[in-house]
Formats: sequence, C-alpha cells, structure tokens
Amino acid sequence: MKHIRILVLILCACFVSVAWGQQPAGKCINNWSQFHRTNMARWNPCENVLSVNNVINLQLKWRHNIGQYASGSPAVVNGVVYADSENDAIYALNARTGAKLWEVAAFAGSSVAVANDVVYFGGSYNVSALNAHTGAQLWSHHEFGAVEQSAPAVVDGVVYVGDYYGRMYALRARTGKKVWTYTYLKHLQSSPAVANGVVYFGSESGIVYAVNAQTGVKVWSYTTGGPVDSSPAVTNGVVYIGSEDKNLYALDAATGALLWSYATTGSVDSSPAVANGVVYVGSADPDNNLYALDATTGVLLWNYTTGAFTNSSPAVANGVVYVGANDGNIYALNAATGTNLWNYKTGYLQEVSSPVVANGIVYVFGGQVNNRRLYAFSLK
Repeated sequence: MKHIRILVLILCACFVSVAWGQQPAGKCINNWSQFHRTNMARWNPCENVLSVNNVINLQLKWRHNIGQYASGSPAVVNGVVYADSENDAIYALNARTGAKLWEVAAFAGSSVAVANDVVYFGGSYNVSALNAHTGAQLWSHHEFGAVEQSAPAVVDGVVYVGDYYGRMYALRARTGKKVWTYTYLKHLQSSPAVANGVVYFGSESGIVYAVNAQTGVKVWSYTTGGPVDSSPAVTNGVVYIGSEDKNLYALDAATGALLWSYATTGSVDSSPAVANGVVYVGSADPDNNLYALDATTGVLLWNYTTGAFTNSSPAVANGVVYVGANDGNIYALNAATGTNLWNYKTGYLQEVSSPVVANGIVYVFGGQVNNRRLYAFSLK
C-alpha cells in the first residue's frame, strides 16, 4: 500500500515536470559496470527501453542457477552480465539469453566491478582481477581480511575496496599493486563511492569517512548513531548514506557537514539511489517502506509499503525505481508517485540482492537461500 502526504502533491507537481528519460550530454553508454554504477548514484540515465508506460509488460526472460547465497548486484557490460556467488564461482553470461560464456572457481563475497575488459572482485582474504572475455586470472592481491560485502569501485585506473578488519585499500587496476591503505579499526561492509578525487564509505563504528583518493589521507569524518552498512551515493556535492540509527543522512561532500537527515522507524542498511533531484532508499522499519525524499531538503515525497523489510538497494532508470524486498518480490514503482507498476515473486529475495537495469533488461538475484538464481526480465 502506498501513502502520499498532501504536502507532497504540491511538490510532485513540480517534480514530474522533470524529463525522466532525459539523457546526459554526449554519448550515453547503457552499461551497469559496478554496484554504484559509474555515476555513484545507482541511476542509469541511458536506459530508454523500459518506462512507466510499458514496465507492466515485463516478463521473465531467463534465469540462471547460481547455487549458494549470491550477494550484491550483478554487473552488465557490453552484452555480458557478470555475477558472483558464494558457491565459489564467478559467472559470465550472455546478457540477452543467459547462456554461460565462462565460469571460474572463486569465492566472491561482494559484487563484482568491470572496467577496461577486467572483472574485479573481493573474496576470502584477497582481491582478484580476471580477464572479462575468458575468465583467466590476471592478478590477486592477498593482503586483505575477508572482503565480505564491500564491493570494489574502479575509478581512473584504481580499485578501491574495504575489508572486514577495518582497512580501505587502493590498488592499481592493471597490476594489483597497493597504492595506499587507510585503517579505521572497525568492520566494514559499506561499498566505497568515489567522486571528485575523494573516496566515501561507512563503517560499523557508525562513522562515515571521506579519504583522499590519491593519498589515502582522511579529508573528514562524520559520526552517526549506529553502524553504517549502507553504501553512499554521491552526486551534486552531496553524500547520501543510511545508518542503523534509523536515519538517512545527507552530508556536504567537501566538508562532511550535515545538510539534513530523515528519520525512519527502522535500520537503513539499504544503499540509496539518486535521480532527478530525488533520493530513494529502503528501510527495515515495521512498515517495510521504500522512501522517496527531496534530495535538497529531505522532505518526504512518497513512501511505498512492500510486504517485508526493504533492505535491498534500489535502482532507478527512465522514470521507474526497482527494488527487492524480503517478501520475495522485485518491484517496479513509478519514480514520481510511488505507484506500483509491476512486481514478480522470485521466492525469498534476500535484502542484499539489489537490481540493476540496462538495455531494457532488469537483473536481480532471487530464489531460496541455498538455491539462488540470477533473474532477467524484459518486455519479451
């Protein structure tokens, strides 16, 4: 059930005037190459196939058995979808048919990232790089504690990733050689976001960090009231990140100053998505809400109630927000109003499984805990 406040109707009148399918200037590449996507906002501005007008017609296109628990998000690059599994395998599949291109035995505890024909992933005490076309190992760096949830971010030839023992690393993408290490002495499951020469991430100490991307020197830190497993979205000079203190925070990206916070009634482990001046984030609150907030003010625009905790990280594309919930459903909602346009029950959809959207196809992990599948949905 959807709840829309009266004040929001006024705001939405202006809000819907935004051109939801508007493309950025220059060539738009319709890939989703890493957890945050390249814009660090879980928003695909290049998607122009699926829309609010046709998403109701989404159908299961294919599904591929992954086996054991699969975390995070797949990556979609140039017609190939790359998926991780704690069943000790990395998969490369044809994005349109689901046919397996290659499979490599490797434990992956986090989402993969793909850049310049290389697949990067974290596992048990290592971060590794594979040839994206063949799966052949290029390098593996073994200085890590377990990389259980923190997904690599690859920016300007550097791989940024954190380990469970309280260290953020910067590695050369071509060689795996360490550039720097930042130690914060507390477990980390938040995936780093990199923007304008700064790396942003949260920790289970409840602190959000900003670290210089070239040197690893701390720029600022901000203390919340609970562990921060949410991964930040960074756009337009603002860092958006959730905390287990039940709040979503908007922080000045340059200084760490609090701009606003929004209180939910449950832990915010979901990683926010930001598109067209709106922040979308899930919560483990009793009402199982996905929230849409004005990105500048934090004012609630709408909230949609799913059937269970909504710790999945939403994805936004062409006026539609996609999110999973622990009721086993993947939902597609109107990004302007919160109206439910479509949903599909996969079984038990774990909260860490977050959808991605590229080239008219929605990808998400679902199914039972020990019988996980990668699902692909399209118009036909």
